[in-house]
Amino acid sequence: MVWFMEGMCFLPTFLVIWSSSTFIISYIIALVRRDVDIILPYISDTGATPPESCVFSFMSTITAFAAFATMYAEYKFVERVHEKTGAVSPCLNKVSFGFGIISCVGMCLVATFQETVVMAVHDIGAIIFFTCGVTYVVIQSVISYRGQPYGCSKWMCYFRMFFAAVAVIAVIPTIFCAVPVGTSKLHWKTDDKDYALHMASVACEWITTFSFVLFFLTYIREFQEFTLKLTVNIIEYS
Repeated sequence: MVWFMEGMCFLPTFLVIWSSSTFIISYIIALVRRDVDIILPYISDTGATPPESCVFSFMSTITAFAAFATMYAEYKFVERVHEKTGAVSPCLNKVSFGFGIISCVGMCLVATFQETVVMAVHDIGAIIFFTCGVTYVVIQSVISYRGQPYGCSKWMCYFRMFFAAVAVIAVIPTIFCAVPVGTSKLHWKTDDKDYALHMASVACEWITTFSFVLFFLTYIREFQEFTLKLTVNIIEYS
């Protein structure tokens, strides 16, 4: 059997590859068309103008659903770990999954409402995505630590904590540097007002986003160890 078909491994594998492709492909298209600057545009800037906006919306929506499926599989795995060991709080697991669902909704809002068309909804979606996404990876790092020696290895647990810490550190300037500047401007010059704040926000946005991608990358080995089964119960009416 091919390694990415073992257990549920295909879920995080697809998520990592597809999400990375989403950001890179839309960036390349926008760059070729000169719709964005070559140096660190906002990720949303690369999906603000047709035709890249169509590609970005389509691929980001699939990314959100793939993230939801991966989070759900992890939720069920942790639930089973608790049943066997009692090491992980069911409440903590549910809270983590709840934040994960909300972050996926935020991503859908970002994908659907372009910043140059409906900026208010787009920005709200981005804030929801980043804040809830960061909360999810932090809680999952705690769950991974408490769930040892079941689930991921000790070193993989450390990697998750590292990526979670990077996301926490990077998301703060991502949001707070963007607030006084705004996100609707696609082209910037070095002598523009607030250029430094803009660049700090953009750089941290890319760091936060790919810390999420790398965090889900750590799921791959763990997902090889379990499968999910769908049970159909037919209700008989008298």
